[in-house]
Amino acid sequence: MYAPERHQEILRLAREAGRVDVLSLADRFQVTAETVRRDLTALDRSGLLRRVHGGAIPAGRADLDLEPDLTEREATAAEEKDRIAAAALAELPDGGSVVLDAGSTVARLAAGIPADVALTVVTHALPVAARLADHTGIDLHLVGGRVRHRTRAAVDAWALRAYAEIRADVLFLATNGFSADGGLTTPDLAEAAVKRAAIGAARRVVLLADSVKAGQEHFARFGSFADVDLLITDTGLAPAQQAAIEAAGTEVVLV
Repeated sequence: MYAPERHQEILRLAREAGRVDVLSLADRFQVTAETVRRDLTALDRSGLLRRVHGGAIPAGRADLDLEPDLTEREATAAEEKDRIAAAALAELPDGGSVVLDAGSTVARLAAGIPADVALTVVTHALPVAARLADHTGIDLHLVGGRVRHRTRAAVDAWALRAYAEIRADVLFLATNGFSADGGLTTPDLAEAAVKRAAIGAARRVVLLADSVKAGQEHFARFGSFADVDLLITDTGLAPAQQAAIEAAGTEVVLV
């Protein structure tokens, strides 16, 4: 099947189902996930589809209604997220303090922290806190606030005040979408505000994001690569995207 034929079929599937995802399309057409991402990017640029986390939706549908829940996030790019989380362990400070953002890859990092590690950890993410609650070497601080059901993350004024009062060594940050031009974005304004506050609460920012999110833009922008010291992502990141991010001053590690 040639690319124009794939594009027509992708459009048909998106209009019928309301959404298409990269992995299912790759399996259906027997092509690589990177080929599907290029197809979706081309359709997005043409105004026929809109890229969202893990796939695309017909143009005109609201991004806010399609924010993936925890189950969907955990299942998307699972192997890539495992590799990213494993590589991020090397960025943990020796006996220092970290902020762990709300995100499935960050939660994997939390689950992988060795038993003999001593850290002060601050998080507004309930799944992250649950993974670390029994870790005897970790001094765990749970930030409060209104908890969003989709992400199990605390948001609003309580969370913002808490992050204004600390200065951690490292923030491990999550995002729904990223690009050198569009920066870091997420569907929800309240979550974006907390992420922005967390960036301001850390001396060093490490972004953990799989390449599926590259080139995606969501409703709420909370930062740029000028705010990020290190991006750990997978080898699916296009060389041109990597070069643009590095040009912005961010180190990029592919795993």
